[in-house]
Amino acid sequence: MRISLPSGLLWKHAGFMRLWAAQTVSSFGARITREGLALASVLTIDARPYQLGILAALVMGPSVLVGFFSGGYVDRARKRAIMIGADLARAVALITVPAAAWLHWLTMEQLYAVGALIGGTSVLFDIADHAYLPHLIGRNDLVEGNAKLAATDSLAEVGGPALAGILVQTLTAPFAIAVNAATYLVSALFLTSIAAEEHPATAADRRSTLLGDLRLGYETMAHEPVLRPLMIMSFLSPLFGGTFSALYVIFAIRTLGLSPSLMGVTVAVGGIGSLLGTALSAPLVRTFGLGRTIVFGFLVSALSSVFVPLASGPLALKIASLMTAQLVGDSMAVAAMIPAASLRQSIIPRDRLGRTAAVLSVGAGTSAVVGALIGGTAGSVFGPRAALYVAVAGLIATPLTAFASPLLHLREIPAAEPKTAAAPP
Repeated sequence: MRISLPSGLLWKHAGFMRLWAAQTVSSFGARITREGLALASVLTIDARPYQLGILAALVMGPSVLVGFFSGGYVDRARKRAIMIGADLARAVALITVPAAAWLHWLTMEQLYAVGALIGGTSVLFDIADHAYLPHLIGRNDLVEGNAKLAATDSLAEVGGPALAGILVQTLTAPFAIAVNAATYLVSALFLTSIAAEEHPATAADRRSTLLGDLRLGYETMAHEPVLRPLMIMSFLSPLFGGTFSALYVIFAIRTLGLSPSLMGVTVAVGGIGSLLGTALSAPLVRTFGLGRTIVFGFLVSALSSVFVPLASGPLALKIASLMTAQLVGDSMAVAAMIPAASLRQSIIPRDRLGRTAAVLSVGAGTSAVVGALIGGTAGSVFGPRAALYVAVAGLIATPLTAFASPLLHLREIPAAEPKTAAAPP
């Protein structure tokens, strides 16, 4: 299948448009939560670096547990119903934060619990969402669909963090999170209105076991030469990304002296980069090939992250350094992620998409938890800047692992349709 510029046909696809609307609303809210939980812990509870590491680990950690149990369940269940349930659960969890703050009961322990619940339900939503898209739209529309979803996610990255900073300064961090709770309710309403049918699992597949599900998901990725490097990178990158994310807020606020709203503006530049990446992705694939766009896109993104720990000097220079990392890093990461996701969805049989996504979630979640805990500890002992340099080195090394793989030389998505998966033994 050749990668072509978007045809625009999805504008007339009612189901996709409603899915897109749901994703757009929740993406904006998710940025408020992402910044809000960390800012609430720093500004309201005066959290220490190790506590931020624990919080980040708890947000990312549930992906391990959820991934173990959800892959086969997602493949055999109605994926849209799972997504609606996840939205409602996230809304309920988030509304407890402003309620506790209003009663002066907010503690780090509650933020830990909310972060863990949000992390778990978000992973379940993402696994179901990844498996649902090929059921909703045609195989030839996957690249366009992923590009559209990435574009609005990028717009949310532009406006979401800045909005979060403004809301935090205006309403305080806990009450800003209440806005996110409302967005998940709106997302659930949009998803409820989709009328498209899903293909149920076969009777034989319903008898598969947990270990059989995990083995099938792993083997599907590991035995496919062009997908194997994507799996390896998905396991390695979160290890160093977890360290990075655990320290970014405290580095920007305390080490560099940025205000919450100014930090939000710098992060929002990453959204502009992400939006640029959605526009660059298809032309890059057409020019350099799908594999090189994926590998070199992730590599350039990793190289740009060095500008974060390099930030120093006058305030304007610090901001410029952070913005450079956000702009270049996010644009190239998104340009690589769109063909990577489309490649997985095109090669993997539909009835294995949930299980392969679950395996990726387990591996990535385990790495992210370890990375976040290491980042929190290293930040407390050696300082955030030194720990960020180590994280950057790991991020750069990760895409280099794909240089000897067939993925690097893959020009386009294979034309053959994936076969229906057999049930695991």
